[in-house]
Amino acid sequence: MLKKNIIWLVLVVIGLQNSVIAQQKIRLNDNWEFLKQDLGGIWEAVRPVGAGNPESVPLWQKVSLPHCVNAEDSVDPDMNYYQGPSWYRTLIEVKNPYQTGRTLLHFEGAGQKTDVYIYQTKVGSHVGGYDEFTVDITDAVAAFQKTDVYQKQFKGKIPLSIRTDNSRDLELIPSDLSDFNLYGGIYRYLNLVYKPALSVDKVFALATVDKDGKNASLNVKARFYNPKSASNAEVELKLISPSGKVINTQKKQIQLTGKDLEIANIKVAKAELWSTDKPTLYTVELNVKTADGVDQHQEKIGFRHFEFVEKGPFLLNGKRLLLQGTHRHEDHAGVAAAMTDEMMRTEMKMMKDMGVNFIRLGHYQQSRTILNLCDSLGMVVWEEIPWCRGGLGGDVYKQQARRMLTNMIEQHYNHPSIIIWGLGNENDWPGDFPEFDKEKIRVFMKELHDLSHALDPTRKTAIRRCDFCKDIVDVYSPSIWAGWYRGIYTEYKQVSEEEFKKVKHFLHVEWGGDGHARRHSENPDNALRKVKTGVGADERAGDASLIGGASRVSKDGDWSESYIVNLVDWHLKEQETMPWLTGTAQWPFKDFSTPVRPDNPVPYMNQKGVVERDFTKKEVFYVYQSYWTKKPMVHIYGHTWPVRWGAAGEEKMIKVFSNCDEAELFVNGKSQGVKKRNSQDFPAAGLRWNVAPNAGKNHVKVIAKKGKTVLEDEITFEYETRQWGAPAKLEVRKIAEENGKATIEVKLKDANGVTCLDSRNWVRFSLAGDGELIDNQGTSTGSRYVQFYNGRALISVKTNGGKNTIAVKSEGVPSELLTL
Repeated sequence: MLKKNIIWLVLVVIGLQNSVIAQQKIRLNDNWEFLKQDLGGIWEAVRPVGAGNPESVPLWQKVSLPHCVNAEDSVDPDMNYYQGPSWYRTLIEVKNPYQTGRTLLHFEGAGQKTDVYIYQTKVGSHVGGYDEFTVDITDAVAAFQKTDVYQKQFKGKIPLSIRTDNSRDLELIPSDLSDFNLYGGIYRYLNLVYKPALSVDKVFALATVDKDGKNASLNVKARFYNPKSASNAEVELKLISPSGKVINTQKKQIQLTGKDLEIANIKVAKAELWSTDKPTLYTVELNVKTADGVDQHQEKIGFRHFEFVEKGPFLLNGKRLLLQGTHRHEDHAGVAAAMTDEMMRTEMKMMKDMGVNFIRLGHYQQSRTILNLCDSLGMVVWEEIPWCRGGLGGDVYKQQARRMLTNMIEQHYNHPSIIIWGLGNENDWPGDFPEFDKEKIRVFMKELHDLSHALDPTRKTAIRRCDFCKDIVDVYSPSIWAGWYRGIYTEYKQVSEEEFKKVKHFLHVEWGGDGHARRHSENPDNALRKVKTGVGADERAGDASLIGGASRVSKDGDWSESYIVNLVDWHLKEQETMPWLTGTAQWPFKDFSTPVRPDNPVPYMNQKGVVERDFTKKEVFYVYQSYWTKKPMVHIYGHTWPVRWGAAGEEKMIKVFSNCDEAELFVNGKSQGVKKRNSQDFPAAGLRWNVAPNAGKNHVKVIAKKGKTVLEDEITFEYETRQWGAPAKLEVRKIAEENGKATIEVKLKDANGVTCLDSRNWVRFSLAGDGELIDNQGTSTGSRYVQFYNGRALISVKTNGGKNTIAVKSEGVPSELLTL
């Protein structure tokens, strides 16, 4: 059964007299069954499995881990996502190489409440969807192996059943008022772990260095898992350099007291510093030896010094670093929270390619894979617990918050990338409880602040958007959404300076706006004329709604990529003129699912991402690259804008985003001249040309130069000079087919056959036949119900080699059918 499982750390046998190192960690990915409902009891999960019992209901489906209960329904346009209990079951083989060892299940994350069973015995529970936890199954396995059922019914395998539950619960954080889904399932990796009788539970490796890098030291403490109450052990600690050389070894006998023990305190000569440009990592290896075996534990660490200058910038290793940041939710098309290592690596590398050096992990502890990637790629991190919106609950609620803060800090203590522990988000947002007492929230925030510093005095605490608590934490981020929820984007710098003066340490996280991918505009700033200025730039209750309230771009704008490009372009050019700024983090890197936005152009999606939910880049990705990266790049705005429009002979602006020194534009083979890049020349840093396109097809090419490097980019577009009237008909056709997948395009046209290029109407796709509609992806091309982008919409179909008919419907016009 375990043939396909990944051996995370293979079995190692080292010749030691009467001892072995045999540490094994096996990912339990395959051969799972899943049930999206509750059972009457554990017996229903473990009664004769696969025996063909016709009365064995309900039906289970085969899945692999990681798996999210809400992989598709979180973005289903016609229903709310499922919140409730679900079950997983499998059979495992237990072959612990240690004669007196412990067999553990290590959960990297499961949501939101988890119960674990070996056969009918409950062996552990956990509350909290984002921190890691371990369940010792040794005794339950041993007891089950003594039963007749073990051999007769289960043929020497162990039945493992797991119940997850993401039901609504006011005494659970995060709140269901949060702008993200509280997913259910085993959506991070689950590992079967073999350990000797005494093993390392956690290592706390405190690597410190002064700002000039001359005095570095390493203090190592350890916590042990010791269920058999061993009294002593021999430990060996090795510090391994980035090049793989052992540079320090410490050996000692320890007395096991049940408390964290100091293992070593080491001075490190000429330490190589960790930075965002050169993320240098050392390895701490701890070997613990008893008569029962040797347990080996490794941690990556880094030496770095950081400082938030009071009323000033951020320093890393004594030098100013402008934090160029983004945010991340654990969410992806088709799998929701169940992202694989490969997906996570792709996402983080894309961020680095965009120029990101800082990330806020919103709004919960995230996968260890992500933190490892932040360490190795060079991104400083703000990581936080999910005390998010709703107010403050009772004792159960508070205890969960304390526990999750403790777990987050202890589990991610050694990551050099982390500089901030976040204590909460939007804690000024009431709604879950009849009482909303600001003073009680302040008292609990102060408790969490003190707890954070007691657990880790080396890092800062922070919150975002709770002004009545801003004096409690070390670093504060107010709400500034200039040009989206309030005000216009040219007010960004002024509003930021005003907020900066109110706190000792200012860091602006969350800014930007929603862009419906593939929607573009010839007049994107039109909505700004309606927006009142001088009223601040903070988001307020109801601002995310598309109806009611004061004029604001989030409600009255066109939600085009064109507008978001202008907003971001302005923010980035201004940030270069703010020497006091620690940095910012745009919200977020990738579009993500949320239950509180059913009416967005892609239903149930927050569309503020730089990329879509499936990693498809939006145009704004290249704006960030042009400001934040050093590797030469050039990009003409409009790769996803096939048709522009206007009067015959009317000049249109063509923008080029590049970090090159100069660029020359060619339209239909004719040079439009050379422009020099100047970041303060808005828009597009001066790389813009006003050109009168030809009616019909146009070809645009740019040649950019940076030193001896020469780069090119090109696009084509149609220029529509005809005026269109009211929508009158749909035109649907297949535009591509490859590897059994057909791509369907629908256009909304007037009575004369002219595409309604500014349409924001809705369109619905459905399918009859042998195939499958590729929908519930949460993307502009992967939703069966979506707003048009410039009068068109796309969707794909798995044909399965059979007959299929696509139906396309949009209110007010006749429906259309297309047979494939």
